[in-house]
Amino acid sequence: MEILNRDSKYVWHPFTPLKGAPELIPLKSARGALLHTMDDRIIIDAVSSWWVNIHGHSHPAIAEAMYQQALTMEHVIFAGFTHEPAVKLAESVIGLLPEGQAKAFYSDDGSTSVEVGLKMAIQYWNNQGTPKKKVIAIDGAYHGDTFGAMAVGERGVFNEVFHPFLFDVDYVPFPTEANWEEVLQKFEQMVSDPEAGVFIFEPLVQGASGMRMYDSIKLNQLMRMARDHGLVLIADEVMTGFGRTGTWFATHQTEEKADIYCLSKGLTGGTLALGMTTCNQKIVEVFDSSDTSKTFFHGHSFTANPVACAAANASFELLTHPDCRKNLDRIILHHEGFRKELVDHPKVRTVRQCGTIIAMEIDTSGETSYFNKSRNQIYDFFIQRGVLLRPLGNVVYILPPYVITDEELEKVYEAIREFLVKF
Repeated sequence: MEILNRDSKYVWHPFTPLKGAPELIPLKSARGALLHTMDDRIIIDAVSSWWVNIHGHSHPAIAEAMYQQALTMEHVIFAGFTHEPAVKLAESVIGLLPEGQAKAFYSDDGSTSVEVGLKMAIQYWNNQGTPKKKVIAIDGAYHGDTFGAMAVGERGVFNEVFHPFLFDVDYVPFPTEANWEEVLQKFEQMVSDPEAGVFIFEPLVQGASGMRMYDSIKLNQLMRMARDHGLVLIADEVMTGFGRTGTWFATHQTEEKADIYCLSKGLTGGTLALGMTTCNQKIVEVFDSSDTSKTFFHGHSFTANPVACAAANASFELLTHPDCRKNLDRIILHHEGFRKELVDHPKVRTVRQCGTIIAMEIDTSGETSYFNKSRNQIYDFFIQRGVLLRPLGNVVYILPPYVITDEELEKVYEAIREFLVKF
């Protein structure tokens, strides 16, 4: 196919080797939960295209909002100017987040929203004349691929070449039932350090490390310990936000709330790139000064792009419509039934669910890992059956658009059942 030759010549794809990668699948359109290929196949997008398309593809309401905004004002510098789409979106998201958030800062994507959050937290201490240089994160974390985001993520093969350039971070073990007392003891030591100033975490679900899940009670206890020692709490809700865990945000399930929230992915319904970092009044107060040195000197050329904000406002209206809540509850109910079906399956090591996310570790040779050799075999099996499931090694997960139909969801389940028989 001509497009494949042109792509091979000029395009570099993410997380893809330049040699030996599977052949790409050219698409001509997408609608709802379905991808339409150039050779007239239909593929169910069961992972929301890297977890972003919460309302499915090519949603007419979002497309219309973008069209009308593009006719009015496509972009404007956000330093010295403002516009209705950005103000409305900030009001809406802050109103939906756990209580206490005060201001929203716009950026471009999930990684940049984390960069902004880290810089806010670090400057929070510097603006008070008490710089604290230690950041605490959870082992196995993934917060993005820019340098600050890499620094607070797991150190491994994905970022090994950059390790000498990353700032030091203290990692607390990922909390489980088996190691919980050890986690508490180590975390207490970490937050008691006078130099400790920031605790960043993915609430309830660590996505890229294999959809690892931990309960809200444990998270709440860690958040409380960190707050009792005065640390700034950063919740990376880039993946877990906007309904993924069953509540609008994962930290709606904890009594303690973060000081800073990092958001992206579902923010625009997956239509355009946009990041947002929000903070509470505690953070705002130390920047609220006529002293220029206390200014937050950060910005992006496309900060608060009006078309992206218009898409996000349309997505927000869809998200908060009663029909979306019904879809969330419907998917969660179906996932619960499928989880029960797989609990004792001989080829499934573990199966876990959090809201609209369900993940299963397939019993393969080798340890559960992103680099488990079964990954390509699993991916190809589902693609051949018209289902996009992009496994994390031997971990197969479903994270569907909220508009997926019962019939489409059942086809995904049936493909997994078939795989477990034939694998």
